[in-house]
Amino acid sequence: MAEKLAPEKRHNFVHNGQKVFEWDQTIEEVNIYINLPPDVPKKLFFCKIQSKHVEVSIKGNPPYLNHDLTCPVKTDSSFWTIEDDIMHITLQKRDKGQTWPSPILGQGQLDAYSTDLEQKRLMLQRFQEENPGFDFSQAQFSGSCPDPRTFMGGIRSG
Repeated sequence: MAEKLAPEKRHNFVHNGQKVFEWDQTIEEVNIYINLPPDVPKKLFFCKIQSKHVEVSIKGNPPYLNHDLTCPVKTDSSFWTIEDDIMHITLQKRDKGQTWPSPILGQGQLDAYSTDLEQKRLMLQRFQEENPGFDFSQAQFSGSCPDPRTFMGGIRSG
């Protein structure tokens, strides 16, 4: 049932008319997907994940991405992989349930409508997690959605 509440589509981060990466998020993580140039050996790609910063580059070249993150991440459970010419960066949110408007601080924010949709989807993921056996995939909110991080006592850790 939780898979019904997974992100339906990825958001594009576009800069100067070029798609830099795609991204999506769950209640616990933000995923960044970067299409890699096919003619570069995979072992030359590099990604450094810090608590509030990410850097992606090809060794010996200036960074492709070198930006502060919108929110802090848990570096010990964040990681990156390469598969089928796509670098997949998984950032574990330090504040579970926080709705990120963009992975990159101050750039590429979702519009208000998309941010609201993301917050509603994350809230339903929280309800699903806290109430196994119930299907919240068709649930709807009337009016504004509460913050999944703080609603009714906040997210339970455990």
